Amino acid sequence: MEIKFQTKEQSKADQEKAFLALTPTERVYSFFAMIERMKDFPTKAKNEKKNNFMIEIKVSDL
Repeated sequence: MEIKFQTKEQSKADQEKAFLALTPTERVYSFFAMIERMKDFPTKAKNEKKNNFMIEIKVSDL
C-alpha cells in the first residue's frame, strides 16, 4: 500500500486519469465492482422487506 499526500484536486485528477486509461469494457466492470462494494457501506436506512412481486422467466431447453 502506498500513502501519498496530495490535495483533493490532485487526487481527483489522478483517479480520473487512471479511469480514462481503462478500456470501455474495463470501465463498465469497474463501475459494477464499485456498485458491489457500495452495498457493504453502513447506512441508517432500514432494509424493509416489502411485498413486491417477482417476475421469473423460465427458459425451457429446446
